[in-house]
Amino acid sequence: MDTATALAAYEAVRHRLPPTVPPNAAPQHADSLAEIADRFDVFLLDAFGVLNIGDTAIPGVTDRIDDLTRAGKRVIVVSNAAGFPHATLIEKYARLGYRFAPEDVITSRATLMAAIRNEPVRRWGLMATRSAGLGELADLETAYLEEAAAPYAAADGFLLIGSAAWTEERQALLVAAVKDRPRPVWVGNPDIVAPRETGFSIEPGHFAHRLADETGVAPVFFGKPFANIFELALRRLGGGIPHERIVMVGDSLHTDILGAQTAGIASALIADYGFFAGQDAPGAIARTGIRPDFVLERP
Repeated sequence: MDTATALAAYEAVRHRLPPTVPPNAAPQHADSLAEIADRFDVFLLDAFGVLNIGDTAIPGVTDRIDDLTRAGKRVIVVSNAAGFPHATLIEKYARLGYRFAPEDVITSRATLMAAIRNEPVRRWGLMATRSAGLGELADLETAYLEEAAAPYAAADGFLLIGSAAWTEERQALLVAAVKDRPRPVWVGNPDIVAPRETGFSIEPGHFAHRLADETGVAPVFFGKPFANIFELALRRLGGGIPHERIVMVGDSLHTDILGAQTAGIASALIADYGFFAGQDAPGAIARTGIRPDFVLERP
C-alpha cells in the first residue's frame, strides 16, 4: 500500500473517526521540535514516524528528546503499538537509544486493557502474533484466531491487536463468525497502516473497518485518534497543566493530528519522516481538512 492509497483508505472511514475540529489559523512551519520547545511543557510523541521507522531510530531524535528533558519538558510516548507487551516495547526503545521510564510509554494496548478490567469476564478470540507473547493479556481467557474455526465460534468477543501474522483466510473466518453471531469487536490498534523501512505494513484497523463494512458490527476502537488513549495520557500527567501547553507530535493526519484535536490539545505533523516521507503533506492537509497547528520537517 502506498501513501495515496493509505490516505484514501483513511478518508473512506472518516464516518467512524472523531469529527474534525480545524484550528483557527493555518499551520505554522518549523524545522524541528527545537523551534517550538518554548511553547509547550508536555510533548506527546507518536512512535512510528517520530521515534523510529520500523526497527531503526530516526537520526538525531534521541538527542532531541534528551534536550527537551534537560529543559524541564515532560516527554511521553503515545502510541498505537498494541501488538507487543509493554516490557517488550520498553526494551525496544532502550535498544534504539531512548531512555523512557515505563510509565511514560502509553499505548493503545494499555487503553484496551483498562477498558477490559471494567467489563464482565469474556472468552476473547485474539488477533495477535504468537511470537510476541501475551504479556498483559495472560490473565484473560483468550484463544488465538488462526486456521481452525472452533475458536471463532467459541469466543464471546474479539480482540484485534496485532496483524503481522493475519491472513485473508483468517479474515474470512472472522467475518463469517461475526455474521453468524454478532459479538463485540474491540480493536487495540486503530491504525490502517504503519511506516516501515520498506513501505507500509497493514495494521488491525484495516481489517476492523473491512469487518464492519461486511458485517454491520461496529468495532470499538482503543487508541489514536479516539479520546480514550488521550484521557489515559492526561490522567498520567495529573492535573494542573493547561491543554494549550501540551502538544501531540505525529506523522499521521488521521490518527495523531485528528486525535490531538479530539483531546483539545495542540498538534505538530512530522512531514519528512513516516507517513508523508517524500510526499505532499500540505496537499494532504488541504484535501482532508485535518490541519495541524505546526508542520515540522523532522522531530
